Amino acid sequence: MSLDSLKSAIPDYAKDLKLNLGSVIGNNDKLTQQQLWGTVLATAIASRSALALRELEPEARANLAPEAYTAAKSAAAVMAMNNVFYRTRHLLSDPEYGTLRAGLRMNVIGNPGVEKVDFELWSLAVSAVNGCGQCLDSHEQVLRKAGMDRETIQEAFKIAAVVQAVGATLDAEAALAG
Repeated sequence: MSLDSLKSAIPDYAKDLKLNLGSVIGNNDKLTQQQLWGTVLATAIASRSALALRELEPEARANLAPEAYTAAKSAAAVMAMNNVFYRTRHLLSDPEYGTLRAGLRMNVIGNPGVEKVDFELWSLAVSAVNGCGQCLDSHEQVLRKAGMDRETIQEAFKIAAVVQAVGATLDAEAALAG
């Protein structure tokens, strides 16, 4: 399914999502194609919406080199783990948890198979979907140190917000339809 087909599946009451999907993905001129489609794929996975993922994945695959496609999926996978771990450590009132060794493997962050800045952007976008403030801060700082401006970084979490909302809306409609 194309982006246009996905937009047409969005109900009238969510017209803003349809318009936003077109603008953050279809008319995005701030991100490279790799950054854009890696963000779309990683956030579609993070949204946990099978429908959104099924509809966005083919276009993402068509617009990404195989190593970028795999790296975007890797960002979604490792951040699914990290977002739960670091969000939990942050939310616990006992600060001693922050001093303990994580002991979790996350080698892909050091060697993602694509430019580090792209992987960091995808990790930030997934962290936005998963609501991990500590991870958001960490990835945003890396991106800013690499020279990425706030407007470009914001594009990634705009995509995350819209993909998450589209997935939730379409999943709700599917559930209501029986």
